[in-house]
Amino acid sequence: MAVAARNVGDQLREWRQKRRMSQLDLALDTEISARHLSFLETGRARPSREMVLRLSEQLDMPMRERNLLLTAAGFAPLFGERSLDDPEMAGARRAVDLILAGHEPWPALVVDRCWNLIAANRGVAPLLASVSPALLAGVPNIMRLALHPDGLAAQIVNLSEWRHHLISRLKRQAQAASDTELDDLVTELESYPAPPMADAKPQDLGGIAVPMKLLIGERVLSFLSTTTVFGTAQDVTLSELTLETFFPADDATAEMVRTLVSGDS
Repeated sequence: MAVAARNVGDQLREWRQKRRMSQLDLALDTEISARHLSFLETGRARPSREMVLRLSEQLDMPMRERNLLLTAAGFAPLFGERSLDDPEMAGARRAVDLILAGHEPWPALVVDRCWNLIAANRGVAPLLASVSPALLAGVPNIMRLALHPDGLAAQIVNLSEWRHHLISRLKRQAQAASDTELDDLVTELESYPAPPMADAKPQDLGGIAVPMKLLIGERVLSFLSTTTVFGTAQDVTLSELTLETFFPADDATAEMVRTLVSGDS
């Protein structure tokens, strides 16, 4: 609510500075004069609804922030924010369910913008068997599950590199979205005990990706992850969903996952 209370000029200037653009850069990209943009930022001119949308597009603002910018300029929000269970989201929900089910037996999950778990397939539960029930209560947070001492941290063989990968990714996301909730999550994750920098020899994957190596029983499972988003989303909720899919990085992992999921069914 504090963000919505700021005037439209202040918000435009802050987002322009976050994107490291000069007034001239943004004006040229938006096809307006730098003088007009200056007037918009200082409040000497009031932007039209079309102008707000053009500027927010050039600034690559998240849909949630575009709605706030429109509200600050005196216009109604453009993008809806529906639950994934809303009847109007049936098509998107079906797409999510198809991806999750089609990816089995390999683990796959869906998270919101703050990495809270929205849905998961059957490949995920066996990997979380040793996680503290307190971390799984309510709506679990995937980053917290991964790095908390009572979560998967004790089982991640390459914890130092995986921790660095996750926190670095979250920092980039927080900076791009200017999201204070993500900033708070980063602070929390960084407060967890840090492992030694060299806790295991990195798996040779040709330098193409950082694997997650997870100790399950006496076996080390190695996964590569991919990320999927809805590229044409016109709803705030849908635009903030991320599908994380994990693939076995070796044959031994593939065999073990098949066994785990089969036993979990």
